[in-house]
Amino acid sequence: MLDRIEELGFEDPAFRSRDYVIALDEETGQKAGFGRYRIHKDDAGVESCELTAIAVLPEWRNEGVGAHVVERLVEKTRDMGFEEVYALTGTAGYLVQFGFETIPEDELPGPLRERLETVRGRVDPDATPLRLRVADFEMPRRLRERFKHAAEGEEERVPEETPEDFGIDPESATYKYDTGRH
Repeated sequence: MLDRIEELGFEDPAFRSRDYVIALDEETGQKAGFGRYRIHKDDAGVESCELTAIAVLPEWRNEGVGAHVVERLVEKTRDMGFEEVYALTGTAGYLVQFGFETIPEDELPGPLRERLETVRGRVDPDATPLRLRVADFEMPRRLRERFKHAAEGEEERVPEETPEDFGIDPESATYKYDTGRH
């Protein structure tokens, strides 16, 4: 895994495998993606949690693997007692779909403000701070479906079209051909 972390350009001076979620191909055992949580403590010992190093190997992209990794990271941090988690990334749009919100830098816990400067200087100059209230995490249905079918062969898989693909809200549509717009 260390080779893949380096290959994808992540710095990870304190590698601890227990901090990672790793997505594996069930048949081959090959790694498909991974992500990490990092616990930061301020001078008073108050802990904050960062989700970081979330990556999917090129051959597994657009299969819902990243979404699955994010979901497992959120579950792990929730089980550890965190009500909020943070991310520092230049690809905020990806995490927003799960309930993350962009926040001003001054709303970051102290250690994460310092970390943001490090991330911008070493890894991602466009990194912005995001926060997720763990209880607000939401897995988009289309990503869950993609992941369910990720292990199937490309030739066998036909992408399922969903109402959302056509701008239809299935919660408000009253019948099969109703778009919910009047």
